[in-house]
Amino acid sequence: MELKFFDKLSQNYTKLLNDKVEYNVIIEVEDKKQFTAHSNILKCRSPYFCKELDTINPNENNVKTIIKQDISAQIFDIILKYIYGGIVNLKNIESRIIFDLMLAANKFELEELSKKLETTLIEDKASWLKSHFSLVYRTIFINNNFKDLEKFCNDIVAKHPSLIFDAEDFTSLQESALVSLLKRDDLQIEEVKIWEYIIKWGIAQNPTLPVNLDEWNKDNFLKLKTTLQHCLPYIRYFHISGDDVSKKVKPYKKILDKQLWEDLIQHFMSANQPKKSVILPARTILIPELPARSKEPFSTIISDDHAAEISSWIDRKNTTYPSTNYPYEFQLILRGSKDGFVPQTFWDMCHGHAGTVVIIKVKGTDEIIGGYNPLMWDNNTGGVYKETNDNFTSLQESALVSLLKRDDLQIEEVKIWEYIIKWGIAQNPTLPVNLDEWNKDNFLKLKTTLQHCLPYIRYFHISGDDVSKKVKPYKKILDKQLWEDLIQHFMSANQPKKSVILPARTILIPELPARSKEPFSTIISDDHAAEISSWIDRKNTTYPSTNYPYEFQLILRGSKDGFVPQTFWDMCHGHAGTVVIIKVKGTDEIIGGYNPLAWDNSVTSNVFRETNDSFIFSLKNGNIQNSILSRVKLPKNSLYYWAKGNQKNQGPLFGGGNNLYMRSDQSNFTIDNLSYSGNDSNYYEKPIRTGGHFSIIDYEVFEVNRKTN
Repeated sequence: MELKFFDKLSQNYTKLLNDKVEYNVIIEVEDKKQFTAHSNILKCRSPYFCKELDTINPNENNVKTIIKQDISAQIFDIILKYIYGGIVNLKNIESRIIFDLMLAANKFELEELSKKLETTLIEDKASWLKSHFSLVYRTIFINNNFKDLEKFCNDIVAKHPSLIFDAEDFTSLQESALVSLLKRDDLQIEEVKIWEYIIKWGIAQNPTLPVNLDEWNKDNFLKLKTTLQHCLPYIRYFHISGDDVSKKVKPYKKILDKQLWEDLIQHFMSANQPKKSVILPARTILIPELPARSKEPFSTIISDDHAAEISSWIDRKNTTYPSTNYPYEFQLILRGSKDGFVPQTFWDMCHGHAGTVVIIKVKGTDEIIGGYNPLMWDNNTGGVYKETNDNFTSLQESALVSLLKRDDLQIEEVKIWEYIIKWGIAQNPTLPVNLDEWNKDNFLKLKTTLQHCLPYIRYFHISGDDVSKKVKPYKKILDKQLWEDLIQHFMSANQPKKSVILPARTILIPELPARSKEPFSTIISDDHAAEISSWIDRKNTTYPSTNYPYEFQLILRGSKDGFVPQTFWDMCHGHAGTVVIIKVKGTDEIIGGYNPLAWDNSVTSNVFRETNDSFIFSLKNGNIQNSILSRVKLPKNSLYYWAKGNQKNQGPLFGGGNNLYMRSDQSNFTIDNLSYSGNDSNYYEKPIRTGGHFSIIDYEVFEVNRKTN
């Protein structure tokens, strides 16, 4: 049996720290704060102190002094208590202190403590690591002792490479960090972009290289090749397009091995020919994992409550159906914001559809109006009134039969069956509501009512699932032979049947009117985009609207994705080089801002982000005669990123003076009047509008990338 008394041992050793008589070591840290210790304990616990103490001569009192001005007193106090007592109390200790403590433990070669703190940071302080990503990433690669943190960070960078590659201090990245990224098969960035970043990094390490590549000599290329010797083997050259190899790689071919370049040429001439060079697999580019969304609503105008109410009106009910259980499915045919507002589009897309509801949102009011048409829309008439008693079930039998005879009726066969059953039941109001209560006479009555309709149903073109769910409950109104043939059809479709099998109806693809190329934005024009592009490049003149160097790739549009503030943070997370465009309600104003940094929805506390390149603006439009550009004046307060808990009400914020600020306490930017543009010129050069608070009609966020051609 083994008895262990570590707690008491720890307490007794910790008491030695207060021994001011027997100590023989003084450690002086930041601000000349001094700690006393015992050399035997330090040597026993720390290989670092064992080596350090052997190099120091004692004073006349036989005391050795170690100077460590780069360690804070708070950190060293924790380190010393760990060395003596083996205990570290992290309660109420800030995440940054834990991080610095880990670095100090590593410095003093306290492997057990360093490893434990590394694990604690990853498991319990992940949000802090993400919000201080640049600091963490650059620090851990100074030495190679934090493998778990390296993997944690590289997993993030692999998914969001712009955090590192588009950072202002990218070129100061440690070589080991860069190589560790290049080795990854899941780095989410085009290979040609990786090549360009590597060249940029390599040139930055050699500031004496000529700016103009045409002036480079053999020694210049050799210098770059030497600098990149550990990076070049991890580029996936054979997965870069021929066009990009020609434009981006070929100018630097002298830094590549001769065999590699020959193999690349051979690859594009005849891809299947064997190569001598090592060919790395293509990186796995993942489909971006968007934040989980709730089920997309069937309508952007009406709710389930509205649909239930309309359903009750269709069925002539005196009470409204519950919003969770109304008997109709509202299948979208057309939406103006998606399909356009040209009147001809309505007739082309609704042609042949019966039982439709038109829903209209009135501009400038809260009104929602509309109408129900039980008849088919027809775009072939020359202009004529159609008659209806407001209900499909009041349709004349002859009219119904004439429709059923048509081979071009544009509706699923199972839907036709359901409509016919509904019509037949409506002609017999005494039939029980519950089908389970029907008797033989009830089915006979329905069969008699539908005797002229049933022969024109295309039963053999209804799916087995729908026959089972929708037709089988009413099989007693069908001829016995027809039902047997239907069963045989699903068991063995090629077996002969005795029943008449009508051909499937011809479902046409509606011929839509020719459309012009859809504009990239519903708010700004190419003229505006050219002007914004010139501001990004700090040009004194505006680019032509037909030839500006950036592509505006839509990330988010309020009228499509919603106006909830959280949506902005979820959909823009990780995107860098973005422009926010805002259409102000009630005016001709179009305002916005440019953020060169990546948006981040994972910060745990509100924080300013620093950049020299952000700006806010107002664009010329309508009564707004001139555009206004306002560049950042105080870079450290360029942009404000909201903590996770605040993102439900807070949108993007440019400047410490609320120079451009999207906000809504009702989680809808279009409802309240809380968005704001201030006139404080301490943060950005000038105000971009005269008013303060405003609401919006719509807004868009674009990622702005330089065009490749």
